[in-house]
Amino acid sequence: MADAGRARKIADRIKVLIAANVERIVKDPDLGFVTITDVRVTNDLQHASVFYTVFGDEAQRARTAALLEKNKGRLRSFVGGQISIRLTPSLDFFADAIPETAAHLEDLLREAKERDAAVAAAAAEAKYAGEADPYKKPATEDDDLDEGADETVWDTADLDGEADARR
Repeated sequence: MADAGRARKIADRIKVLIAANVERIVKDPDLGFVTITDVRVTNDLQHASVFYTVFGDEAQRARTAALLEKNKGRLRSFVGGQISIRLTPSLDFFADAIPETAAHLEDLLREAKERDAAVAAAAAEAKYAGEADPYKKPATEDDDLDEGADETVWDTADLDGEADARR
């Protein structure tokens, strides 16, 4: 069993080889614009999963998937001739869902932005149910004069002096 580092290196090499030569090996005009996004090789170097995307509609993706499956042996032979390992890994092709996932995430982000704007608009028009500041604060001289109260405002310095004299 090979270590994970070697499997990663072989996967990277297989990715480069297939990406650079897929159009040369699969000589078919129905082959779409293929991009090899990732290759994963098992630690025993027996199987390689090749992930790809195709630019185009669903029919183009189906034709490309069929062509890659049909030419899997030729691609494996090419990879086996280019890398020098005892056993050439078998190739399995998987359509990568990156574009669909990215589009879905973009839709979700757009929807979240619209909801945030709606909440901000509702908050801008909102008014307090009671007073704007519900917390009680100590009365100041200005408040007493405005209300017309006859209460005496005590100076705390005088109170401290009286307290000191009583001791």
